[in-house]
Amino acid sequence: MPHKVIRPNRYNARPRPIGEMNVTPFIDVLLVLLIMLILAIPMPVNVTAVDLPGDPARPSLPVLDQNTIAIDAADRLSWNGAPVTPSELRAQVAAASALEQAPLLRFAPDALASYDIAARTIALIKEEGAQSFAFIGNDRYRDF
Repeated sequence: MPHKVIRPNRYNARPRPIGEMNVTPFIDVLLVLLIMLILAIPMPVNVTAVDLPGDPARPSLPVLDQNTIAIDAADRLSWNGAPVTPSELRAQVAAASALEQAPLLRFAPDALASYDIAARTIALIKEEGAQSFAFIGNDRYRDF
């Protein structure tokens, strides 16, 4: 009797060994290490602001012998009555400070103006090197 030859098919075939490396555990370990690295990096606590050189703003309003910087009740800045932005005010104060004879900068905040805006404006004036500075209009608030 002849021998019956069994041909392999998908049901009786032997599994062949897999030749590729399983990289899933490797990727898992790398992701865990990446997360640990991110958590170990300290957050910046002390940040130092650095003014980078740029195109200096030019003053758009004239600089007089006495200039009034005012803040109204809506926290809008003005230079001698003309509305200005903080960057424009910085340019005006810088131009005034650069003059040989430093003009008087008079500061007149409204009673309802924000204290924060007033403090920032005074700091801006100081940063630009103003030599002559005065508060005006305080006599209006002497009687509450």
